[in-house]
This record gives sequence, structure tokens and C-alpha cells, in this order.
Amino acid sequence: MTEEIAPRTGVAFTLDKGRTLTVIDPCGEQVADLLAFNRADVGEGLSGGRTLDYASKIYLTTGDPLYSNRSNVMLEIIADDVGRHDFLLTPCSKDTFRIIYGDKDPHRGCFGNLAAALAPYGVTEDMIPTAFNCFMNVPVDGKTGMLTVEAPLSKAGDAIVFRAGMDLVIGLTACSALQSNNGSFKPIHYRID
Repeated sequence: MTEEIAPRTGVAFTLDKGRTLTVIDPCGEQVADLLAFNRADVGEGLSGGRTLDYASKIYLTTGDPLYSNRSNVMLEIIADDVGRHDFLLTPCSKDTFRIIYGDKDPHRGCFGNLAAALAPYGVTEDMIPTAFNCFMNVPVDGKTGMLTVEAPLSKAGDAIVFRAGMDLVIGLTACSALQSNNGSFKPIHYRID
């Protein structure tokens, strides 16, 4: 059964080893922040640093494993309609909206949504790492290293599919940052098979 994450919200759920998680962009141009923690020990979590180090690239796609801070495979990408996802930017937060956008009463962002959703599983705010940014499009200038946030390349119905390498707790959002989603907020769908 396909579940919906409303715009600017997040959820947490369990994913058993060997099962697949399909993250779907139903409307197009919507980012989803993904976190994973070892269900038996939430001190082990998804690591962008380890994953990028072992992959030797910043854009991850079909066939790429996503590693934990303990160098264990947590998820493997087994199908991908888009081919542009990364670990480059941290989950948006109240501070993101205050510092980057100048908001006076900022939304809690993906960081706050993930913290609230994952709290019942024993994950604290300080345990939240840089998320795997499904569908996010962040080109890097080859000369200066400058990052720019561009419209996601995902079209309506595009998906990325992960297979769990261990029993996991997953955090997943429909991203709250206008810039990341080409100026609008849309839902994200997901399915466990």
C-alpha cells in the first residue's frame, strides 16, 4: 500500500532487512530527506561521509550502497528513475530558514520533522546526520566548488527504490525548503514491499 507524506511534514517507520522501500515523487520536483538507523542500536546511523568516501562520487544511483557510521551497508539503491540524489546539504531547519531566507517565524523544517517523528524510536536531535536527499539537484562548480540548488530533475511518478541491509528505523520527509523544490511544496509517497 502506498502512503502519503503531506507537504512540509515527515514520518518514521520500521523497515525489515531484505524488504524494499520505494520513495515516489508523485507531482515532480519534490525532495525527500531520508535517514536510517539500526533498529537494534540507533547509535548506528546513515553516514553521508562514509558512503561518499566508499563510492568515490557525490551523486548516487542504482547499485550504490548507503553505509552507516560503522561502515555497514544499511540500504542499497536497486532502482532509480532520476539518477540525481546526494548527501550534500543537511536537513533544512528553523535556522536554515532564519539564516538563508530571513524568516522571522521559521518553519521547523525537515530537521524538526525528522526529530519529532524519530523521537519515539530513541533518536535525539543530536543524532540526526546529513540526510540522503532523494531527488535533490545540487550541482557543484568544478573550479570553485560552489554549490547551487537547482530544481529537482524528478518528474511526476519518478521513484527510487532501496533494499534494506539490516532491520532499520527510517525517517522520511516531504522537504520544507522552497529553493529545494522549485518554489512549491508537494507530497511524497512511499511504499514498503
